[in-house]
Formats: sequence, C-alpha cells, structure tokens
Amino acid sequence: MRDEIRAAIDRVVESQIFINGSEVEGLEEEVAAYSQCRYGIGVSSGTDALLAALMAIDIRPGDEIITSPYTFFATAGTIWRLGARPVFVDIDPLTYNMDTSPSGGLEAAITPRTRAIMPVHLYGQMAEMDPIMEIAAKHKLIVIEDAAQAIGSEYKGRRAGSIGHLGCFSFFPSKNLGGFGDGGMVTANDEALAERVRLLRGHGAFPKYYHKFVGGNFRLDALQAAVLRVKLKYLDSWSAGRQRNAAIYRELFAKAGLDQVGLPMEAGQRRHIYNQFVIRVTKRDELIAHLKKNQIGTEIYYPVPLHLQECFASLGHQQGDYPASERAATETIALPIYPELSDADKSRIVEVIASSGLV
Repeated sequence: MRDEIRAAIDRVVESQIFINGSEVEGLEEEVAAYSQCRYGIGVSSGTDALLAALMAIDIRPGDEIITSPYTFFATAGTIWRLGARPVFVDIDPLTYNMDTSPSGGLEAAITPRTRAIMPVHLYGQMAEMDPIMEIAAKHKLIVIEDAAQAIGSEYKGRRAGSIGHLGCFSFFPSKNLGGFGDGGMVTANDEALAERVRLLRGHGAFPKYYHKFVGGNFRLDALQAAVLRVKLKYLDSWSAGRQRNAAIYRELFAKAGLDQVGLPMEAGQRRHIYNQFVIRVTKRDELIAHLKKNQIGTEIYYPVPLHLQECFASLGHQQGDYPASERAATETIALPIYPELSDADKSRIVEVIASSGLV
C-alpha cells in the first residue's frame, strides 16, 4: 500500500487542510456505511470516542454506567473522568464479553442512578446485544457500544456500532483498521446525537467562537483520515486472513492433542474478526517465558481487571467480586494472528507450545 498511502498523504499536504475537511468527511461517510450506520464522527482516539459519547448523553457526577471489568482501561476511565461511577457486570468466561444470561446480574446492577450500559465487543467478537437492548429499553437507558476492537464484526447480521445508540471505534495502529497514530470514530443512527458529538469534538462551538456547551479538542487529523481511507479498502481481506489463521490454529492445536488449551469461542450468529487470538492456560506466565525464549511474541489482555485497579480502590471492590474476569486475567495469552502470518509460523508456534510441557 506504500504508493497509495504516500499519494493520500501528498494529497493532504497539497491541500494544506490538516484538521477536518474532505478527507475526514470522506472517512466518516465510508466508516459509517461500512458499519451500517447513518452517521460517523471522526475523533482523536478510541478513548476520546468513548468520552465524547458519554458527554453527548450528558453524563454527570453521580451517574452510573454499567460495563465490563475485563477490558482496556479507557472503558471505565472515561466514565470516571466525568465524575460518574462504573458499575461492573462479570464476563462470560467463554466469550469474555459481558454476561447477559439471566444469572449474570445485568438487570440487577441497575439503580435509579443508572444512565447507560456500555458493552464491550472484546477481541473482535460482539457481545450478546439482544438482551442488552431489551433491558436498556425496559429501563430507558442509553447503550454505548465499545467497539474499539470490533470494526466489521457482526451480531445476527448487524455490524458493531449500529445496534446501540452510539458506537465507539479505535484506529490505534495495532487494530484491524489502524492508522499511523491515534484516531477514532463515533457512529450513530440518531441525527441529534450525532450532531451533539460533532459539536463536542470542537469545544462545543457553532458557529466558530460561539459555544453552545463545553466540549473538548477531539478532532481527527486529516492525515490520519487519508491513510485510513486507503486501508479501509483492504479491511475485509485482512479480517478474512485473521479468520483463516484462527481456523488453522484450531486444526493445529487439535492435531497436537493440546486439549488443555482453551481456544477462542465463536458464539452463534457472529462474525468474529479476531482483533486478538486469545488462548487460556493455567501456567500462563511460564508459557509466556517459554515463548519469549523462542522469539515468539505474545501479549496479555488484561493482567489486572478494572475493579482491582489501584485508581478505582474507592469503589470498594475486593478480590473475588468478579471471578470470571479475575480468572481470565491470570490465564489468558494472545498469540500472533495478523493476516500475513505464514502457515509455517503458525505451525512453529503450536509446536513450541506443545514442546513446553506446560499444557
């Protein structure tokens, strides 16, 4: 893509329009269409997408937002920054998404202060959205989809970011659709909500220097938008490559007789785009050391669940409050899954795991 991307960057440089402008507008239209949404609003990062979405529904100190304790920090961090309280519901141990079963506690977590539910579509697979939307409608709550890892994933034929009232995406370089720096997008189907997010990203001003409310500087750089417009054309082929790699991994683990390794679950009626390929093993840290010794890269998503983070100590949570999240934090490890990963590399990774004697 080098020549395409250089041409896109040159186009921005020649225009001298580095903030907003036609490149950002083009990306907004293209990502919205790709995500089956009416509106897209480019913002400066996935974190700012979440923050702007919360600000757009006027979250205030004392409000409560229900979300997952097993996710990237920004999910709860943005809630906290507005003076609101993150209220956690444990995860399904198989999908790592919010437990929406009758025994999962989602509806029981709702109080008179609850304003919204923020499900996280973790690792590239969407949460069980039907019960979430039903409970939200019953209690007149807003749903904000944290789809930072899930662009193009589907639930019953509907794309991430299109089911809730607002969807939030990240274009961090490691994402399936990654830029040359930070970037994000908020999607919506409601015109008024979309316009409010659009105003918020530019300090709440319209027209210029006339401020309806206090927003922030959440604008997406035109250079990032231009790069992402090139890369968006390749996204489905990359996702297919990740899906192919996941399928081959499953075959290799089965042939190696590694039944003790917990492989990712693809829930029914989903399109999993494998932002990560996460396995579970009981001797996780020892296995990571063994893989590192053999020059195989890994990552832990996430070693400390949010309810046990030091900065949220005032919430009063203890070890054992959310056992499925706590167990996942000690057992999960992400293996290489990028679409260019060769079959020989995948075979070697599984062979090294098999030879470790740790699973």
